Amino acid sequence: MPTYVSPGVYVIEKDISQYPPTINSSVVGLVGFASKGPVNKATLITSPNRLIDTFGEPSETIRGQGLEGALEILETTNSLYYVRAASTDAADASASIQFGSCPAVLVSGPNSDDNGLGVTGGAAATIYAQVYNNNGVKQYDYPKKFNIKNNFTANADASSQGKALAKVFGGSLQTGNLGVHWDKESAASGYIVSRFAGSGAYMELSAFVHEDNNSNKGMEIFQAVATPSGTVSGEGIGGTASHNYFASAIKVYGGSIYPGETTSGFGYLVESLNPGAGYNAGKKPNGETSGASITVTNQNGPYFTLNVNDGGQPVETFKCSLTKNKDFVEDVINVGQDNPKSDYIKGNLFASGLLTITPNALHSFGQPLTEIAHGWDGVSMRWQTSGGTALTNVGDDAAIGKKHPARPKFVKAIEGTYNLSGGNNGQSASDNTNDTNLIGTTSGGAKTGMQALDDEVLNISIAAVPGYTRQAVQNALISLAETTQDFLAVVAPPYAVGGAQDAIDWSNGQGGGRTAAITSNYAAIYWPWLKVFSVHDGKDRWYDPAIFAIRQMVYTDNVGEPWFAAAGYNRGRLTKPVDVEVIVNQGDRDSMYSGGNVINPIANFPQQGITIFGQRTAQRTATALDRVNIRRLMIFIRKVLLQAGRPFVFEPNDEFTWQQVEETLNPFLDDIKRRRGLVEFRVVCDDTVNTPVRVDRNELWCKVLLKPTKTAEIIIFELNLTNQSAQLGG
Repeated sequence: MPTYVSPGVYVIEKDISQYPPTINSSVVGLVGFASKGPVNKATLITSPNRLIDTFGEPSETIRGQGLEGALEILETTNSLYYVRAASTDAADASASIQFGSCPAVLVSGPNSDDNGLGVTGGAAATIYAQVYNNNGVKQYDYPKKFNIKNNFTANADASSQGKALAKVFGGSLQTGNLGVHWDKESAASGYIVSRFAGSGAYMELSAFVHEDNNSNKGMEIFQAVATPSGTVSGEGIGGTASHNYFASAIKVYGGSIYPGETTSGFGYLVESLNPGAGYNAGKKPNGETSGASITVTNQNGPYFTLNVNDGGQPVETFKCSLTKNKDFVEDVINVGQDNPKSDYIKGNLFASGLLTITPNALHSFGQPLTEIAHGWDGVSMRWQTSGGTALTNVGDDAAIGKKHPARPKFVKAIEGTYNLSGGNNGQSASDNTNDTNLIGTTSGGAKTGMQALDDEVLNISIAAVPGYTRQAVQNALISLAETTQDFLAVVAPPYAVGGAQDAIDWSNGQGGGRTAAITSNYAAIYWPWLKVFSVHDGKDRWYDPAIFAIRQMVYTDNVGEPWFAAAGYNRGRLTKPVDVEVIVNQGDRDSMYSGGNVINPIANFPQQGITIFGQRTAQRTATALDRVNIRRLMIFIRKVLLQAGRPFVFEPNDEFTWQQVEETLNPFLDDIKRRRGLVEFRVVCDDTVNTPVRVDRNELWCKVLLKPTKTAEIIIFELNLTNQSAQLGG
């Protein structure tokens, strides 16, 4: 306590208003396989749409019924964690985005050593341009006209000409179908560059100067940008040898870079953010598009947009380039799974086959592509005419169609749609391998499979591995529930196990693939399986009854309390299933529910419909914990007490603290009593439980006595007949 030595008024604030926190008793944890989504991570799912967006649609080709179960349960809760299991065979879907050079010409400078026929001085001139995309489709109805005025730039030098040309062509390379590139470093007099990349793209240009007699004369000012082996490629390349292949009218082509070459390939490898066949582009049985694809659209200048499509619909858009700015493709899109900027993909530039590189962004659009990686000599490319005929390298004796090593400029991704393929779900043909992946491990500090549910932050209260009835997996889930004491494990016999006696034998470890009995108050067994129409498969399917048992537990939390029984006509009636696998009569139900047997029957009553008609845990000993509602009550109370007790750690172990503990717990338990969860309770935290020995060991003990509210499972009306002289009273 502070010490006050001078007169004055002081205020001290002390917070002794502890109260127990509330928790969500309806958080469900499911483990299963999927065709997409993160692996071995408990992922929060809050809606059916979010589930499908993250993990894909359910399908009979996916082992188990994890996704089917999640969709059903999400109809009654918005807090579900799904853990996707996968083997080491799981593979990302991928697509290689092809790059190419844009058709481009160098405009002769005013003081060029080549011909000195620059456009900065003299009479006015006109340039006509037509641009064709990679599919050979022209972009202007008529050639676009650009007028150049007399003396349109004040300084007769290359840099000024490039800058002035840029203004004539719109002032920016980011809009339109063509533009002008120039930079001070290269002292270029200006490049006219098409918006489109690829060997199918081309551009037609012509230039005329206006004579005094109003006649037009061609201006030999265009030179095709070097293509194979440093030479030029195009049609209509005119001029004299002294003019070094400058032309007044020219058609120039783009080039396509081959991504898969062993020593001279280049491209952008797009991979799904997570493994799975759900990312593979294709068609559903109803003809709808499925999977992921990438649509590339060329913008002017160095830019291209990369659109990510899911199920044929655009979901993300990224503006990218290879140049050194905020749009460099590996800065815009994540290269791995860490800190993803995309919810669907990751990407890497690669060179020389499919080897990733550590790229250096190009300083400018006009810098050769080979500068993107040190020590890189060139790439394999192809040039061709708009008719699809491959061009021979000018001055080269190579055969038509040969790919040529090159150091292209003005490179960007080629327009088109690229479908992802090659994804693998990572489910094995081996049951033992699938068991291993579902059970998971905690080695190396990373929890995989169902072990990912072992996290108190998740607050899992109910868990299952729907549709997967292998003994090893079910036993592992029940063991995890007992170890953590955090959740109830819900299981079921396998489909087509047989009749009621076969299901009983299975639960007792005497058949149906089970060799050991299930006996735990942290587990509950439900049977038989239920027929449900699957909208994703377009047919009826048999669903694991554990799915609907959990669904009704969560429904009970919504309309009642966690300690109410999720069974009977009020909270156990199922409206979605259309049939049960096996009709269980009164005798079957008696056998399943008594005599040490612990299966909760699901019955199809003639008028009331399909109803869960039992709520036993798998405990064989007759105690309060042989009922699901009591086990769920105790899970709820335990979690609240753990959080309520933390503020008292390291407090003085004396009567004042003991009293605070009692004052914190009594209102909490009284609230449960008022909500019909307890008949009676008592909290004892005094010197009767905190003996001197315990205090010396720095232990604070608190005894909580609970008398839980039992359910009325057997309703008996006793009818007594009396004679006429009997006095009944009242």
